[in-house]
Amino acid sequence: MELGLISLADLTPDPATGDVMPAGRRITDLVRAAVLADEAGLDVFAVGEHHHPNYAVSSPAVVLAAIAQATTRIKLTSATTLIGVLDPVRVYEDFATVDLISGGRTEITVGRGAFPEPFELFGYELDDYDSLFTDHFELLRKIVAQPWVSWSGRHRAPLTSAGVVPRANRYPLPVWVGVGGNRGSATRAGSLGVPILVGTTGGALSRFAETFTVYRAAAEKAGHDPAELPVATTNYLHVAHTPADVDRFHAHWAAYAAHHSRGRLQGQREMFDLQRGEDGPLLLGSPQQIVDRIGRQHELFGHDRLLAQIDLGGMPFAQVAETIEILGSDVLPAVRELTRGHRPA
Repeated sequence: MELGLISLADLTPDPATGDVMPAGRRITDLVRAAVLADEAGLDVFAVGEHHHPNYAVSSPAVVLAAIAQATTRIKLTSATTLIGVLDPVRVYEDFATVDLISGGRTEITVGRGAFPEPFELFGYELDDYDSLFTDHFELLRKIVAQPWVSWSGRHRAPLTSAGVVPRANRYPLPVWVGVGGNRGSATRAGSLGVPILVGTTGGALSRFAETFTVYRAAAEKAGHDPAELPVATTNYLHVAHTPADVDRFHAHWAAYAAHHSRGRLQGQREMFDLQRGEDGPLLLGSPQQIVDRIGRQHELFGHDRLLAQIDLGGMPFAQVAETIEILGSDVLPAVRELTRGHRPA
């Protein structure tokens, strides 16, 4: 099982001081974190895409290109590229370029997005949310599979024997689909036979297990072997040895929830404690407790990759760096041993 990191590069006010990190420093720290993750032996580093003042990264490919230059072995991916509002030709060209810079370590994870702003920003109608994703994702998959493309759809000018270059080192360039709580998205991804990344940052583990069941059933029905399709999750993770460590993380978790939901979610302690309970996805505790919780989730999901979000809510970089070191030295070896030889149920 692969263990990696995901960052959305959120610009959350520090819960203690109220200070907000400048976007440039946040991106610099992101590259620094990726270098530490590479050195610690972690497998993947993922960068999110947002078009909102609360986040520092609107172009994951640009940031990943910087990370590619500074690292040697870690896989690099977006999480997620908002393919519905972006031109698939440009998306492929950008990530193929990153793949060439990285020496063949790049992937794309596409998604439909959770915010309305990109649709207005790029001149699309929110009512076309689903058809835009379908159209653009179909074209991206064609481009990934072949260098000369003929295609027509509803939302973009047609292509006739168009060459899309440069071509990535990896052929085909791996493309995943990011899925939230929408079962229809999981069913569609399974029917297409593409890997999925499921955001398991809030909710019940039993509900997420059903999402994977739906995905694998759809894949099998469409003639794909579910055992050959990688699946992944994203989780909040924090190493906490004492109750004071738990309280400090709760402060960042609560600040993140409140700020990025525009006050709709206040990060109540009861919800936080529920998420760290038996059926919750939060990975919080000592290194061994985190390993045990990952093992429990692996039994339920049979997943091949876990991406941990460790830098949310204005978390100081020193804490992020310490967590990366512990993940590499204490958690990753134990998780690999625990999941060795396991296949999805």
